[in-house]
Amino acid sequence: MAKESTGSPHLPPPPPLASSANPELAIQHVDQADIPKYSIVSRKGVGKLGRQIPLMTNHFRVSVGVPDAVFYQYTPIALALKGNEADIGGIQDAVRVLDIILRQQAANRGCLLVRQSFFHDDARNYTDVGQGVSGLRGFHSSFRTTQGGFSLNMDVSTTMVLTPGPVKDFLLVNQNVRELREIDWDKARRMLKNLRIKATHNNREFKIIGLSEMRCNQQLFSMKVRNGDGTNGDAENVEMTVYEYFTKHRSIPLTYSGFLPCLDVGKPKRPNFLPLELCSLISLQRYTKSLSSMQRASLVEKSRQKPQERIRTVTDAMRTYRYDEDPLLSECGISIEKKLTSVNGRILDTPKLKVGNSENCFPNNGRWNFNNKLLLKATSIKRWAVVNFSAQCDTSRLSRDLINCGRKKGIDIEGPKSLIDEYPQLRRSSPLARVESMFEQVRDKLPGPPEFILCLLPQRKNSDIYGPWKKKCLSDFGIVTQCISPPRVIKDQYLTNVLLKINSKLGGINSMLEVELTRSIPFITQTPTMILGMDVSHGSPGRSDVPSVAAVVGSLEWPYITKYRASVRTQSPKLEMIDALYKPTANNTDDGIMRELFIEFYKTSGAKPKQIVIFRDGVSESQFNQVLNIELPQIIKAYQHLGETDVPKFTVIIAQKNHHTKLFKAEGTDNVPPGTVVDTTVVHPRNYDFYMCAHNGAIGTSRPAHYHVLVDEIGFSPDVLQNLIHSLSYVYQRSTTAISIVAPVCYAHLAAAQMGQFMKFDDMSENSSEVMTSAGVAAVPELPRLHKNVEASMFFC
Repeated sequence: MAKESTGSPHLPPPPPLASSANPELAIQHVDQADIPKYSIVSRKGVGKLGRQIPLMTNHFRVSVGVPDAVFYQYTPIALALKGNEADIGGIQDAVRVLDIILRQQAANRGCLLVRQSFFHDDARNYTDVGQGVSGLRGFHSSFRTTQGGFSLNMDVSTTMVLTPGPVKDFLLVNQNVRELREIDWDKARRMLKNLRIKATHNNREFKIIGLSEMRCNQQLFSMKVRNGDGTNGDAENVEMTVYEYFTKHRSIPLTYSGFLPCLDVGKPKRPNFLPLELCSLISLQRYTKSLSSMQRASLVEKSRQKPQERIRTVTDAMRTYRYDEDPLLSECGISIEKKLTSVNGRILDTPKLKVGNSENCFPNNGRWNFNNKLLLKATSIKRWAVVNFSAQCDTSRLSRDLINCGRKKGIDIEGPKSLIDEYPQLRRSSPLARVESMFEQVRDKLPGPPEFILCLLPQRKNSDIYGPWKKKCLSDFGIVTQCISPPRVIKDQYLTNVLLKINSKLGGINSMLEVELTRSIPFITQTPTMILGMDVSHGSPGRSDVPSVAAVVGSLEWPYITKYRASVRTQSPKLEMIDALYKPTANNTDDGIMRELFIEFYKTSGAKPKQIVIFRDGVSESQFNQVLNIELPQIIKAYQHLGETDVPKFTVIIAQKNHHTKLFKAEGTDNVPPGTVVDTTVVHPRNYDFYMCAHNGAIGTSRPAHYHVLVDEIGFSPDVLQNLIHSLSYVYQRSTTAISIVAPVCYAHLAAAQMGQFMKFDDMSENSSEVMTSAGVAAVPELPRLHKNVEASMFFC
């Protein structure tokens, strides 16, 4: 097993575990009456620490005047702006009315509407990302009640659409082929179904329901024609091909459609066939499937905007769409300013880090490095192997470079026990067959199980080998593995980044907050405290049959906040609330997520948590109460099921990234500096929320994280809580940069994404109906559990 190298500093151990201690005490019945009721807390005040910085935000002030206006919801909005939300439903209705007016205005201009965003069909707004898919730039607009008054939030938004144009061109680029004869027509049928086209010969629009069974010059249909000269004769049915009809009866020349299938734009029992070359995809058709890694990279590269460019785009849109001249808004007494709202921000002090040899590390502009530095707690790797699914990599050179780089960082790495290349004849086999064959080689060439395997993949990120390989290693054999797809030129920084992941997975620590080592984190060090990160990963919008994957990570080795364990479960598709935090079984045991995390915390900390800080990702404001009423009670039940009668103190924080508030420097063209926090003006009038930009936005415009504090029984002051959250952006072990949201949330997202790869969800739609519960609903397939050797590791890192 991996162990701490002799050159690493000795960290203070966690409190000792009593010899008689048992993390799972007598099981007791948990009564629902024992579960406290929680409600969303109000703002405690604002933070004071940090250097002041003037900022602007993409909110535009809105005045609600003319009390005699026909807008009957004036009063609820006025009360909301004063922090009085007794009539929450009335406030929501009032804002909804105004948002509907904005949507109607966009619809009248022929825009594509996606929730509160609108997209205009203008060639300048399209960004081609490959495979017949384009990013379409538009705008998000929504009215908000804020501490500074009523405002309109306006932001650049992007949705994915199919690139309009001839169907032939679309199929060629979608399947990445050059000739029509190379097209996979079964794949084309699935891709084209339900898309809308315009027929060039009559300028009419149709919806595609499928393809013809025969090619155009063979596909027959019946047509009524008159006898003789067609003047007085009776009509009779005559069969002819689609090709003959268009070329002879309609005199429309067809250059290439004769040997291709036709598009069926009719009804299931009444087909209507059109030759392919007469059809073009119409614009503004959304593409809802997941993008490939190359498409995502292309979209980011082509659509990113620097802060000043984004400001110009948004302010130009405000002038173009002239909301203040809209007659409906005017009748409601609404007037909107055309300049960005000014806000006051603060820049928090950068946390100090500790690396190897007790050396201080001072991040600069949210970044640091390990040049001439040792890892804080470096592992020792004795038994390991390299497996190579890629024909282009020199494994001998790569392993030598990795060993040399690791030793410079304090990792004692011996030479690999074996370098195993895939048999060339297997490269066209199925992913599962390739993985099985590789493991047979591993067993044959190694005398015993390795503690670590470096896996070289043929493709970056989207390799179909990744999921089966990870499952085999982590679930079946309990072997830590790191998958990479090395670039042609391997630099030291690349190897360092790989080693950071490997060291963390094997139990090492790359760096740590100085306040952790000195045990001086306010409220955390004094009382056993557990930090949770929670996230749910869903299938792509177009797949309603793909189970969602829920992941929770919990901190270990209190009073530290750097190491985490993950627990992952599947649940019903598109279900956002996690339903397996507490999962009682028929024999009165608990098979839920939290039991695993609570027991591991106890084993590594010597105490049960008396305080729990929860960071929940991925929920909207309308779901805040569900977190308190559905998820929090499950955590309490799981805690009490282990024999505790008391309930820990909770601080529950929602971490949001999918919002549209941006922060800009009032002076200068760069992004706001790392550590920028805003807790006035554009925040909620009453609730406890703030924006924080902890990272260095090197590309495009930085998006701050939006934190909502729902419950705070622990009693953090605004300054202490903001500094804790800022610090948690610096403990992400995979990186040498501050990240945009707290590390526990990122870890939960990684764990859900990685274990979701264990199962081939894409094939489930074919047989999901065959697996049913006793209640007659489709059963959700369970994820395989991790092997005991790796279940407590940071395998997701």
